[in-house]
Amino acid sequence: MKTLFPDVRGSLRVTAGVYAPQHDSQLLIEAMTRSGAVTGRQVLDLCTGSGAVAIAAAQLGARSVTALDVCPEAIACTAGNAAATGVYVDARVGTWVEALAVGPFDVVVSNPPYVPTSPAAHLEDISVEVGPATAWNAGADGRLVLNPLCDSAPELLTDSGTMLIVQSEFADVEQSLRHLRSAGLRAEVVLSQLIPFGPVLRARANWMESIGMLPVGRREEEIMVIRAEKW
Repeated sequence: MKTLFPDVRGSLRVTAGVYAPQHDSQLLIEAMTRSGAVTGRQVLDLCTGSGAVAIAAAQLGARSVTALDVCPEAIACTAGNAAATGVYVDARVGTWVEALAVGPFDVVVSNPPYVPTSPAAHLEDISVEVGPATAWNAGADGRLVLNPLCDSAPELLTDSGTMLIVQSEFADVEQSLRHLRSAGLRAEVVLSQLIPFGPVLRARANWMESIGMLPVGRREEEIMVIRAEKW
């Protein structure tokens, strides 16, 4: 798929120990831009990493942008990138739990950890330059963060609010849709992209093949953006 918007990957300064913007961040920004939901509204970016998505929201004219991440280094990186870009982002350490205390928000965007994690993940040879394992490890089914995030959507959103989540096909997109719909939201996949495996999935490919999660020899994944609306 040809991207319609500027590529943020590599355009921000990413400090050691922080997840750098990848295809998933770019796809989420594209979905956010296409949605037209951000301008003049209160936006929350959960699992902000380098702050790429939060900064894009501010550049799109959000009234306010709050960015949360469990990693203090990521929050420092986000604040620095926002300042260097000339926008303001309220960057804080926290998860959706802390977000509930300061919300609700008109728009919630998130690129959460969603990579299925093998029992031997601690033995993988993945460069530290990729970022911290907490940025992608999400349990054996990839849903350690996705489930509570989807379930908390009604409380995080204002009436008529919008949530945009990016995730991999390997973390069961249909389950995310079911969680969001069970919580009373309208939810659908609005964008998708087929991308080659990065270093993390390359390291896990044999394990994924062994449990039937990945067809033998395949080294591509589909990433998707889900849009959910409270009504």
